[in-house]
Amino acid sequence: MRIPPAVADRTAPATAPPPRRWSDARAALRDGASVGLGMLPLGLAFGALVVQSGLDWWWAGASSALIYGGSFEFLLIGMVAAAAPLASVAVAAFLVQARHVFYALSFPLHRVRGRLARTYSTFALTDEAYALTATAQARTWSGRRILWLQLSLHLYWAGSATAGALLGALVPDGVAGLDFALTALFAVLALDAVRDLRGDLPTPVLALLCALAARLLFPHQLLLAAFALFTAGLLARHLATGRKPAHA
Repeated sequence: MRIPPAVADRTAPATAPPPRRWSDARAALRDGASVGLGMLPLGLAFGALVVQSGLDWWWAGASSALIYGGSFEFLLIGMVAAAAPLASVAVAAFLVQARHVFYALSFPLHRVRGRLARTYSTFALTDEAYALTATAQARTWSGRRILWLQLSLHLYWAGSATAGALLGALVPDGVAGLDFALTALFAVLALDAVRDLRGDLPTPVLALLCALAARLLFPHQLLLAAFALFTAGLLARHLATGRKPAHA
């Protein structure tokens, strides 16, 4: 017996489109793949450093999951191994991580929905996540996509740090170049950001001048001073260029 086409169409199972959240997750994995792969050697180096500093391997996993501070974690391991006072640790954490206060001024946190999701997004606001969400393509990303991106980068870091700690005993002493991996990653992110400016040369020039001024005037508080000067410069430029005369 031949089934009429209309009946056959009604009886055939409908193919539902994939849920939006999973499409956002797949897109976020693609967005962060290159940066995440760049974080792998950093995490492996950090995990190996934890073990070679005399700490237990689980310090790497706990630090990367709960602190998630990147450059500050490298500094923290040395301070913990040297039994530095808590006050010194707190001051170091403030000076190294103070740049995240300025990141929050332009990070698209308003797209992330839900109190718990926003709390995690604030916690996972790293240099890499900020650099990826500051591009022109990211202006159309949803809050889910941003959150998945941050989670994937967090997993890259925590997983590689734990693996590096477990394999740390196999790393020979005197291996050179691993400490430059963090600088190299930031350099690549900066070059991508400059290319995305599309002719807006004064912004990187302003950043360079602020860094040089902070180096000369505040050598012991270079990072905080440079970001403060850069923020003041951006605000001054906005006030100077934003007040255009109204046309009749």
